[in-house]
Amino acid sequence: MKLPSMSNVDFKTILGDFRNLNPKDIGTWPIAPRAAALAGLFLGILLAGWAFDWSDQLDTLSARQQDEQKLRDEFVTKKTQAVNLDLYSQQLNEIDRSFGALLKQLPNKAEVESLLIEINQSGMGRGLQFELFRPGAEVVKDFYAELPINVRLTGTYHDFGAFAGDIGRLSRIVTLNNISITTNPQTKDGTLVLDAVTKTFRYLDEEELAAKRRAAQAAKGGRK
Repeated sequence: MKLPSMSNVDFKTILGDFRNLNPKDIGTWPIAPRAAALAGLFLGILLAGWAFDWSDQLDTLSARQQDEQKLRDEFVTKKTQAVNLDLYSQQLNEIDRSFGALLKQLPNKAEVESLLIEINQSGMGRGLQFELFRPGAEVVKDFYAELPINVRLTGTYHDFGAFAGDIGRLSRIVTLNNISITTNPQTKDGTLVLDAVTKTFRYLDEEELAAKRRAAQAAKGGRK
């Protein structure tokens, strides 16, 4: 069937059909107004459905799709963990052993004094002179306490290096921090002055840990 060309369409007749329409008797309307009314009604139904129902359904569908993807990701993660459970258990045991070995390198409260003597002897054994050896206040952490010691030594650069090596080889953990080396203004023999903060650590005993837990619980209860 051959469609009519635009030149054969009588727009004046179509426009005339839209004039003087009786809204109470739609059945008598010409074809063009009735088609336009039906198209408008259909479009209005679509817009109303979108505004009052479909939009919320699409939002709900999008949220459910995101939940589904999240559950899929969790499933893959848990499945991977289940497959590698033996490996994780082995790694955890290795971490426990390593942690235990490190913990043994922390002295207890009774051993700190002997460790301080070892630090002092390490310096004197290298021919260094202690101008200052002043332990500071302990800083309590989760399961251990940190003891800073301000030191000032005089000697040669080579002796300072040997002293640092000796500190690193001690059976207990000792670190050198905030190191500053300057020339010795009191002598002219080329000796140097080393200022540093030596830190050693000790683990908290059961009584100290219990007291720390009680203090934390009391502080938590006070904030309620």
